[in-house]
Amino acid sequence: MAINWRCPFCDYNAVIQRNDHHGSDTWLTVKNAAGPRFVRLSFIVCPNRDCQKFTMSLTLSEAVSTSGGGHMIGQVLKYWQLIPPSRAKPFPDYIPKPIRHDYEEACLIQGQSPKASATLARRCLQGMIRDFWGVRKSRLIDEIEAIKDRVDPLTWKAIDALRSVGNIGAHMEKDVNVIIDVEPEEAGQLIGLIELLMRDWYITRHEREERLKNIVALAERKDQTKTPPVQEPEPAESEEVS
Repeated sequence: MAINWRCPFCDYNAVIQRNDHHGSDTWLTVKNAAGPRFVRLSFIVCPNRDCQKFTMSLTLSEAVSTSGGGHMIGQVLKYWQLIPPSRAKPFPDYIPKPIRHDYEEACLIQGQSPKASATLARRCLQGMIRDFWGVRKSRLIDEIEAIKDRVDPLTWKAIDALRSVGNIGAHMEKDVNVIIDVEPEEAGQLIGLIELLMRDWYITRHEREERLKNIVALAERKDQTKTPPVQEPEPAESEEVS
């Protein structure tokens, strides 16, 4: 069965055919405290010839007994993305390395520690504001306020919302008995905002600069073709002495 898929390594969109993936199934039917289980190990190879890297995942499900004495696959209990270890997308090297590392780590721990993931997304946001906008203040809230007139209102509200949620992990509540959790899906939304800002700020700026440089280079090449070649003066004929 063909499935739509995006490669996490090269960001290539593809329709995965039977030859592009491989799976192996294991049934746990030995009597145990949890009951019978089903495990599927899945590989997908990127069909992009310039990539051809593989992903590997593991799915643990219930194994439901059937009337005939066998088992069928039941509810999914756990899913592990093993290779690559997170949903982090590849971003170009011209985005500062510390920002990319914070983003990748936020993706890596999204499922295991959503609160810590939100905190790293907040840190990533602060790094981008300081690097891209050149704003550096003692508090993130003041740095966000400083760019309020430089971004559109909805983007600014989303940025401030990321700061607010990220604060849950970065700062303890005044009442230590008050515990506010961040769900994995919520941490994923914050990561999605970081990805959006990296595209809108860094990648858009880089692509704009490259287009403008190409236009300037084009004009320079055209100017060179307009300039007539310099004619070397012909040597004067020497008079013969009789």
